[in-house]
Formats: sequence, C-alpha cells, structure tokens
Amino acid sequence: MPPDLSSLDALYTQAAEATRSGSRGFYFATRYFPLDLARAAHGVYWFCHYTLELGRQAETPEQARADLDRWASLVASGLRGRLARHPVLDVFLDTVDHRAIPHALPLDLIEGVRMDIDHARYQSFSQLRARSQRVGGAVSVMMAYVTGFRDTALDYMADLGLAIELTTLLRDTGRHLAAGRVYLPTEEMEECGYTEADLARYERNEAFERLMKIQVTRIHGFYQSAELGLPLLDSRGRFAVRVAFDLYRRTLRQIESLRFDVFGQGPALPAVERAWITARSMAGPITRRLWKAMGA
Repeated sequence: MPPDLSSLDALYTQAAEATRSGSRGFYFATRYFPLDLARAAHGVYWFCHYTLELGRQAETPEQARADLDRWASLVASGLRGRLARHPVLDVFLDTVDHRAIPHALPLDLIEGVRMDIDHARYQSFSQLRARSQRVGGAVSVMMAYVTGFRDTALDYMADLGLAIELTTLLRDTGRHLAAGRVYLPTEEMEECGYTEADLARYERNEAFERLMKIQVTRIHGFYQSAELGLPLLDSRGRFAVRVAFDLYRRTLRQIESLRFDVFGQGPALPAVERAWITARSMAGPITRRLWKAMGA
C-alpha cells in the first residue's frame, strides 16, 4: 500500500517543529536548504533527537537499555521493510528511502547512545571519539546523503560531525555535570592535574585552562579537516552546511573568548550574530560570481 502523503506531510511538519525546538543552530541552517532537502534534514534530526532522548529520559540505566533495545528492534524491522507505525520512524524511513541513506548509520547512532547509557565517564579520548563518531559522525554523514556529495566527502563530513558533537559536549559541560555525566577524558584531566573534586566545584584554575586548551585545539583540527569537504557537497545543499559549520565553529571560538566558562548554560549565539555569520557565508560565493562576471 502506498504511503499516505498527506499524513507524511503532517509528520514532516512535526519533524520541523522538533528541530526548531531542539536545536536552534541546526534549524537555523536548514532554513537555507531547498524545501525537499529541509524536509529530509528535519526527518533525520527528529530521528536522532528521539533516539538520544531515549538514553536520557529513563529513570534508571536498566530502563534506558530496555527502551533502547525496543527502539533498535523497531528501527531494524523498519529498515528491513516492515511497517513501522511510529511517527518518528515513518518520517525517517521515508527520508532513508528518498535519500539512499545507508542502514548502518542509524544503527551506529543507536550504539553511540548505548555507550552513554553504559558510561558516565570516558577514560581516554579514543573512547570518547568512538562514542562521538557514532553520534555526531553518523548524523553528519546522514546529512551528506541528504545534501548529495561526490568523491571523498564522507570522510570530511564525519570530521564535521565529530567537531560539532565535541563542541556541543564542551559547551554543555555544566548541564552534563548536573546530570552526573562528564565528557572530559579522565586521562587528560589527570595529566593536567584537574580533579573530579575541582570539576564538582566548577573550579576554573590553571589546570582547568590547560585541559580546556587541549580540547579546543583538537576540535579546531577537526573543523580544519572538515572544511576541505565542503566543496565536495552538491551545490543545492552546500550553503546550508557551510552556515552550520560557521555557527558551530563560532560557538567554539566563543567558548575560548569567555575563558572556557562552560559551567553555566553554555554560550549561545544571538540572532543578530547568526544573521551576520550567514551574511559572511554568502559573501564568498557572491564575490566569486561578481569577480567572474567582471572578468567575462
């Protein structure tokens, strides 16, 4: 039986609302997609957000594992072609079909959420990277399938997802700490002389600054790598990804400018600055077109 298109339209509207309320930066960037790409991006976001929340909202780790196991089974069945009968999954599976998203990617995301259920701390950066690649990396690569790409873009987009995920984790350090979670590698905390007791007191001493500089320098490296992949995205979706790239990299720079004050609500870019970043992102393509026209 063919899908009810009017019902899907209503669900895509819900997906857009979920995106708008769940991530200002992501939603702001999708406003610069063509309509079909924006719908697909919202479908991906709604699925990812719902999956992540399953790991956060349960009262106990046991309940979170049970909820995630049921969801993983439903997702796997839907990917095999069985009727989902779940609004989030109905939209996502429609997006998967239309954008040819590999089935391994949503399953990777689920495994990343499972890692968070099993770990409130990550001993090394390699462990944190594995978790963040399954979460942020999977999302970014799915978005590459939404926009379209060529050549080696997927490797660079995985780095972009990693950079954005690590930026977000750093920005939300205080909120995560209040929930009993720490996304700063334990080994690096020890190497810098920054203790769990310091963290619990929101201490911003010299050891903390050393620790933060390690995190920020590393994340900047992922942004530098990811930037090489932007020209490999299809032109219809490239600009919106560029806006997201600039927004999140600016968030990282704002963390630096605030001397790593990550214990509050986290720095948020005001609307005027988001608009300025968009204008700056547009300036490059517009200038190149004008230069080409003048030289014609």
